[in-house]
Amino acid sequence: MTQALRGEPLAVMERREGWARVRTAYDYGGWIRAENLEGDVLAEARAYVGAPYEWGGMSEHGIDCSGLVHMAFRRAGRLVPRDACQQEEAGRPVDESELRPGDLIAYGEGAHAEHIAFWLGDGRILHASSSHGVIEEPEPAEIRASNRRLIRLHP
Repeated sequence: MTQALRGEPLAVMERREGWARVRTAYDYGGWIRAENLEGDVLAEARAYVGAPYEWGGMSEHGIDCSGLVHMAFRRAGRLVPRDACQQEEAGRPVDESELRPGDLIAYGEGAHAEHIAFWLGDGRILHASSSHGVIEEPEPAEIRASNRRLIRLHP
């Protein structure tokens, strides 16, 4: 017996009458209310607003763009790859007309994504900027020009 902490990745084995039988990454099993399985990825990402930028960082003391994506999903209970290029590959491409808040925009001019951001809607993104830290802002024209792919990592 163990406690599943907020954001812990869980494998769903079965669903029944509002409950889910789950298994932790440590191979412990148990039951949890199904409504508690998925957290709000954008709410988790917004918890980092104001955090300074730190290349390779994954905490409120310093975080980079792909660390922000990784940790927001992790805190919402889903494991996703760590780096922007891996996140780009793990996502399902979506058309701009299908883009919804919480989807990701991968940026870069080379063979792989070099930056990644959450789409918020209405032309706004949430990302870890190397010059401003974690911010919500209108998508800057200079990075929009290097837009590679629109992707969805969540259902």
